[in-house]
Amino acid sequence: DDDDDIPQLSSYTLAALQEFYLEQQEREGMKTSQGFNQYSIGSIEEDWQLSQFWYSDETASCLANEAVVAAGKGGRIACVSAPSVYQKLKEQDGKDFSVCILEYDRRFSVYGEEFIFYDYNHPLNLPENLVPHSFDIVIADPPYLSEECLQKTAETIKYLTKGKILLCTGAIMEEQAAKHLGVKICKFIPKHSRNLANEFRCYANYASGLD
Repeated sequence: DDDDDIPQLSSYTLAALQEFYLEQQEREGMKTSQGFNQYSIGSIEEDWQLSQFWYSDETASCLANEAVVAAGKGGRIACVSAPSVYQKLKEQDGKDFSVCILEYDRRFSVYGEEFIFYDYNHPLNLPENLVPHSFDIVIADPPYLSEECLQKTAETIKYLTKGKILLCTGAIMEEQAAKHLGVKICKFIPKHSRNLANEFRCYANYASGLD
């Protein structure tokens, strides 16, 4: 019988799969039934294959508030690979600042003209309308804990910023962060919605409210 060659899922795996699909359906149902906020953290789910780990709500709020204060009235903020901070900033609709999101994941194109496709492997492959040194602050969270990723992202950050930089990356990157961006570690310790194996920290090159 040909059916003998078809691999069978264990009852445990089947139950886990069913639970996953049920949770997914419930989430989709909540999105449609509750006047879903497209800017809430988790509205676009993490893709671990893209090394995506969203901040906790509290951390995203803290970083967003810091960016607003640092940018000043009418300031421009760029979020480089930091979508959960972008989402928190958009929740503050009506405040006097503008923001854009530079992100590799095209799911974030739902945010329209504020979305800019970004691949850190091509750090200066940016739209012409992104004028050099036109952002009051750049907040960035390079997707990988490697010097190559940090160095290339740093090129983008230095191109965009008028001066202020807020970097979120692993504690093990402290030396490289200082080397490539002149940033120092802050006292504030960012948290993620899921616990990460690596210790995570914030870095800034100005007197921030994160100390």
